[in-house]
Amino acid sequence: MRHKEQRVGIFIDIQNLYHSSRNLYKARVNYKELIKELVAGRKLIRSIAYVVKSDTALGEAGFFEALTRCGLELRTKDLQIYPDGTKKADWDIGMAVDALRMSDFLDVVILVTGDGDFIPLIQYLQYGKGRSVEVAAFGRTASGKIQDIADQFIHIEKIPRALIKI
Repeated sequence: MRHKEQRVGIFIDIQNLYHSSRNLYKARVNYKELIKELVAGRKLIRSIAYVVKSDTALGEAGFFEALTRCGLELRTKDLQIYPDGTKKADWDIGMAVDALRMSDFLDVVILVTGDGDFIPLIQYLQYGKGRSVEVAAFGRTASGKIQDIADQFIHIEKIPRALIKI
């Protein structure tokens, strides 16, 4: 149950949202509206966006600047490219560590990702730390189990003005 005295932390998997919004909805995420909806009048303590830098991405600096203007702290790492040409851009462990580290001064942890790899984190935050865990993601790409175990699952596609058509 939400109330205005709750201390909220938001942890956003930018790559997950970026690709899902483009591929599913031919849109981009309006992060300012998304954050406003997720906070819902409560006390925002921290909001962190996890991004991967690529030397080849045009407009990346402008995108990162726009995220910062929305009030997001950026955690960045370089895209890993392996000798066989495969690429890896994964922030799961970093997001989990930050959520755990900050959970002592939060009442609500909001994970913005549909990745089922976060299920053990959600369960630990709920049962080991006594925190409420909300998950925001696109219903069509979010793990069914993550939707079931979250204290609240928020469908980003149903938030007014959260998506901007491109």
